[in-house]
Amino acid sequence: MNHLVILPILIPLLGASLSLFIEHRRYGPKVQRSVAWLSMAALSVVVALLFAQTSEGQISAYLLGDWPARLGIALVADRLSSWMLGTTTLLAIGCLLYACTGWDRRAPHFHALFQFQLVGLNGAFLTGDIFNLFVFFEVLLIASYGLLLSGGRGLRMRIGLHYVVFNIAASTLFLIALGMLYGTLGSLNMAEISQRIAELPPSHLKLAKAALGLLFLVFCSKAALLPLYLWLPESYARAPAAVAALFVIMTKVGLYAVLRVSTLWFGATAGAMAGYGSDWLLWAGVATLVVAALGALAATRMSVLVAYLVVVSAATLFIAFALGNAGTISAGLFYLPHSTFTAAAMFLISDLIRRRRIRAGERREGELTVLPGKTVTGLLFLVAAVAVAGLPPLAGFLAKVALLSAVPDAHTGAVWAAVLGSSLLVIMGLARTGIRLFWHVPGDEDALPEPSVEAPPRPFETAAASLLLAYVVAMTVFAAPLMRQTDAIAAQLLTPSQYVNDIRGTTPQVRQP
Repeated sequence: MNHLVILPILIPLLGASLSLFIEHRRYGPKVQRSVAWLSMAALSVVVALLFAQTSEGQISAYLLGDWPARLGIALVADRLSSWMLGTTTLLAIGCLLYACTGWDRRAPHFHALFQFQLVGLNGAFLTGDIFNLFVFFEVLLIASYGLLLSGGRGLRMRIGLHYVVFNIAASTLFLIALGMLYGTLGSLNMAEISQRIAELPPSHLKLAKAALGLLFLVFCSKAALLPLYLWLPESYARAPAAVAALFVIMTKVGLYAVLRVSTLWFGATAGAMAGYGSDWLLWAGVATLVVAALGALAATRMSVLVAYLVVVSAATLFIAFALGNAGTISAGLFYLPHSTFTAAAMFLISDLIRRRRIRAGERREGELTVLPGKTVTGLLFLVAAVAVAGLPPLAGFLAKVALLSAVPDAHTGAVWAAVLGSSLLVIMGLARTGIRLFWHVPGDEDALPEPSVEAPPRPFETAAASLLLAYVVAMTVFAAPLMRQTDAIAAQLLTPSQYVNDIRGTTPQVRQP
């Protein structure tokens, strides 16, 4: 059990290595998929054990190489990291199920890249060192480059290259910020930085603010905050469905980093740095929410609509985390997996619809067109639309009610107007999409072109989308215990002394408080 913290990184790393070994055609897709599912099963068990271990508030530290935390690499598991690991694992199961219906055959090295993506995601949630957050960012980004560009050509390649260039530029800024931070504070361990920020002399304050501002800029670019969201809609819309669904969690990595850094470094004990950046993040989140909702309303392709919904969810989380009280953080943490599963399911449903659409000759390829009524696909779209719009009775409604009820009086007007107004715009966009896709007037069939329909959806494709929506329904049914868990996570985040003391006081050995 002492090594449990590192296993969410090691298991997909071993799975990726084995996947590369068996890629030769003599093994075939069944063997490759078997390895992927064995790795996923092992990862699920480990994440469940880690969730149970941290659910009572324990913080487990793992020191690689047995070096002290201030010198070496520290991995840390607490309630927040376990919550994020659980969300990632559940999402990955649905994405892998969809990909294994046949798309994985068309993407070279898919299973290896998929596992490396999980290595980067899990490592980012577990690291206790800001430099290794950069390392795991790069691991997940390099894997995402391969997943996005694999089997692509034409427009997807061009948009994919824009995505690569943008993230390389952001990573360069990340390195510059880390160098400035280390030069100012003399450490890159998160717990150690928390103490040194509080003791920072006035002469170093401006340089520290510049370094931390760059760091926030990088995190906000990863999480698609205005004006740094422009790379996301087309990149996600052009990605294969299973890949786009997995990419939904990538914006949450940037949000996780903002939440972790804000609560750990800029709390009430941070002196002159207390509350650094929170007002800016709040108003940027409000502006992003409005712009993203307008983008969803104006979208002419369902995949682009869903991509803008990812930005809407990220902006809502920025608002929740920037407000910084226990109620809004708890509501945001409850909303985070709900929005992740819903947007991922919408990407899969969009692909199912695309494969059954009727293309009008005068329309551009991919534009919203009429779809003959399909009961299962239509029902999936309806459930997903209700969930993503935050309508009752699903968990999105509960999360938004919890968020709005916890907004401080000073920000009530702006936040309520942004959240409710954006929800109305999203409902309008989804209603328009549903009408164009599923409704047609009886008797007008003669006016429609001859259908050009691809192969019907495979049962496991529908099952994958249904599984992701089942998570949302389960979150609604078990909302009370889940909200108690998010309340506990928020309380632990807002009292970071346990985290700091446990990591700084860790002796050079594996220890478990």
